[in-house]
Amino acid sequence: MGLSGSDNSCDPTPPPGPLAMALFGALFLALLAGAHAEFPGCKIRVTSKALELVKQEGLRFLEQELETITIPDLRGKEGHFYYNISEKVYDFLSTFITSGMRFLLNQQICPVLYHAGTVLLNALLDTVPVRSSVDELVGIDYSLMKDPVASTSNLDMDFRGAFFPLTERNWSLPNRAVEPQLQEEERMVYVAFSEFFFDSAMESYFRAGALQLSLVGDKVPHDLDILLRATYFGSIVLLSPAVIDSPLKLELRVLAPPRCTIKPSGTTVSVTASVTIALVPPDKPEVQLSSMTMDARLSAKMALRGKALRTQLDLRRFRIYSNHSALESLALIPLQAPLKTMLQIGVMPMLNERTWRGVQIPLPEGINFVREVVTNHAGFLTIGADLHFAKGLREVIEKNRPADIGASTAPPPSTAAV
Repeated sequence: MGLSGSDNSCDPTPPPGPLAMALFGALFLALLAGAHAEFPGCKIRVTSKALELVKQEGLRFLEQELETITIPDLRGKEGHFYYNISEKVYDFLSTFITSGMRFLLNQQICPVLYHAGTVLLNALLDTVPVRSSVDELVGIDYSLMKDPVASTSNLDMDFRGAFFPLTERNWSLPNRAVEPQLQEEERMVYVAFSEFFFDSAMESYFRAGALQLSLVGDKVPHDLDILLRATYFGSIVLLSPAVIDSPLKLELRVLAPPRCTIKPSGTTVSVTASVTIALVPPDKPEVQLSSMTMDARLSAKMALRGKALRTQLDLRRFRIYSNHSALESLALIPLQAPLKTMLQIGVMPMLNERTWRGVQIPLPEGINFVREVVTNHAGFLTIGADLHFAKGLREVIEKNRPADIGASTAPPPSTAAV
């Protein structure tokens, strides 16, 4: 596009032609596509403080690499300069043979540093998880959604941050959550998670069939067993004597994927589940005593440990009601407190055992988070932390070095200056 050489400022505006209409239509479709573009579920900001730490660790690694370099004696001609230099006298002659040392840098040291700084450091980047298993049921997708955005002080990266059932690797939950924002710069790294990040995790476990629990016989707490039998005594005494003393069964089954709500005041998880109480006589069909619905609200506290995002859950609100009648709901009131206690004592520890194991954040091997601080916002939360090298670059690179690359291998000599 450009400006025409003639002056048509006094002419009436001509009607749009077919090309202009086509361009307008394409622009409109592009805007529609952009309006429906998926937001990232996870964002990471690397600040200049972190880059300085990585720089220092990189220099330490290069110093270690230089200590391992063995340079053979050099003989040759550089213009009118003839040289025959033994390795033992490099330092002594360094101030007198500038051009010879430049040749030495070009031919011997630069290729080694290039090799260490590119080929071997790729092994470090290969340790960053992109799409990996969380456990035997669920995986997580940390695909980069667009090119990183670099500024004078930060490097910002957008990741999909979505969980998926391992049996349905092509399944994808639409992201309708707000886009997380990163404004802070005080810490070395900031990680932001939207509600979608947690919702996709809970929906993935729901689809994998993991959100259900069945307690039978001795697994039902003794006090609760007595209370349940007393509550349903009228129904039990009408059964045959062979069934009355049968083991009790308490089954909880989540009815829909739980949902996460993040507010400045905190993070909550809402769960709706069915609760079924039955007798299970040996070698006979079970006898259902009651079926009810449970609404629960859990508070969730997030923390970074090492490079894992961990969650601590706590049962805050709990309500049960009958699926059949308001009268039966009134009869369930005595069960409210003992069922809540059963959940707090018997179920919550099992949930927290899993959630406290954590989900790995996409960091290279050998780098961990320390001194984290969690901040809640409307629809997302951010965690700022500093970085700690739990392993040196050399240790990580040596562990992940490709099998066909030896420690002393270098690329062909280069004529480029350092």
